[in-house]
Amino acid sequence: MWIIKNIRKQKMKKPIIGITSDYEKDGGYSKFPWYALRKNYCTAIEAAGGVPIVLSNEIKLIKNYIELIDGLIISGGDFDVNPKFFGEKDLHHSVKLKESRTKFEFEITKKFLKKNQPILGICGGEQLLAVCLGCSLVQHIPDEYKNPLEHEQKNPRNETSHEVSIRPGTKLYKIIKQSVISVNSAHHQSVKDLPEEVAINAIAPDGVIEGIEHQKHKWCVGVQWHPEFTITKSDRLLFSSFIDNCK
Repeated sequence: MWIIKNIRKQKMKKPIIGITSDYEKDGGYSKFPWYALRKNYCTAIEAAGGVPIVLSNEIKLIKNYIELIDGLIISGGDFDVNPKFFGEKDLHHSVKLKESRTKFEFEITKKFLKKNQPILGICGGEQLLAVCLGCSLVQHIPDEYKNPLEHEQKNPRNETSHEVSIRPGTKLYKIIKQSVISVNSAHHQSVKDLPEEVAINAIAPDGVIEGIEHQKHKWCVGVQWHPEFTITKSDRLLFSSFIDNCK
């Protein structure tokens, strides 16, 4: 595998990026179990100079995936991390679970963290990354924030809906080089408590945490918005930085 990977990389000279995929047992697209991923995750990677590979949720393949890929993107989805993973027994009525996907993403993320290779968590993927790093989550933003913004925007996802402030001195600020940016928004949960080695890099006007990063890891960033839509320059800069660090 090591020889094959290096021969392939010498030919392509592009980093291989693994993207976690969504999973459904049946219904909708097919009467049989199926995987899914929005196309723009792949096009954003390709535009930034990477080669996207969609990962199946197979625990037994994690070792093979880790040997193959140079960077990991934990994608978003219409579901939540089980609160038991961050020490809470009660399950909010709005929480949707996909246990097999979550188990796979936890296992591959933890192993990739140990390798100190680049990781980008997007929306729900940021929340899963946060929990892997020892953070807890707000199970439902309207229940814990007074007068919150509309974090599940009604306008199309390929449009921005609110601003976030980028904290100076963070990796995200060094990448984007802006104090305030506009983002899209499609979430009802957010990061809550963080261990010392995890820093907040972006925050919404209502106080909701919009981004995190691990201060000792080579490149480990999570954002609550969906930069794969590449609506703004800051979205493109984030993907470019991620891909560059995967080389």
